[in-house]
Amino acid sequence: MAELRGFVMAAAAAVMVVVAVVSVAPRGSEAKTTIEPCSGSDSCTALLGYTLYADMKVSEVAALFAADPAALLAANALDFGAPGAAHRILPMGLFVRVPTRCSCADGVRKSVSVRYAARPADTLATVADVVFAGLASSDQIRNENGLTSTDPDAPLDAGQKLVIPLPCVCFNSSDNNLPAVYLSYVVQVGDTVPAIAASYETTVTDVMNVNAMGSPVAAPGDILAIPFPGRSTY
Repeated sequence: MAELRGFVMAAAAAVMVVVAVVSVAPRGSEAKTTIEPCSGSDSCTALLGYTLYADMKVSEVAALFAADPAALLAANALDFGAPGAAHRILPMGLFVRVPTRCSCADGVRKSVSVRYAARPADTLATVADVVFAGLASSDQIRNENGLTSTDPDAPLDAGQKLVIPLPCVCFNSSDNNLPAVYLSYVVQVGDTVPAIAASYETTVTDVMNVNAMGSPVAAPGDILAIPFPGRSTY
């Protein structure tokens, strides 16, 4: 299986290579891979799978990802018309889908990076693994910000501004020629590809094709692109 955990870092290098045909693609289907070429101002709607590291208001989650609170509520089938909905408190550990715009950068798809101000006691490791729940690695954040320290556990300066690169894919907003939106999902301990596929009402074969996987095995921390049918709720 290709290392998906670091695909944002690998993408810039991969753009120099013609996108490979996925060997596991069934005959007659369109091969797909998380390294998707694009150009110019191409963009699409995409989703980030995010697990809350603390009790957070809807508005706080939205601000973390520069998302619209109403769109965040809608993407999770929550009533965004209720009074005070943006201030609703979501519990620690809740998994939510965060809508974002997937735009073209370096010839491949990735969402527009978000900005984050370091808090006291933050390190690259805690920002990557806790605050952003594995959607970016400490190495990716270090490289994106041109930081020289190689110690992911070294304290950051409080208030230090960081650019956080986040993964996304589009595949022309379609899956097997049907309208689709793609979720960037961080594999958790205990996850299996068949269980992930079943949870999102897709097939193991499609997950393997989308992510250029040679076998249906994923490790914790890997990031998989999962297709959602249609886009009416996003």
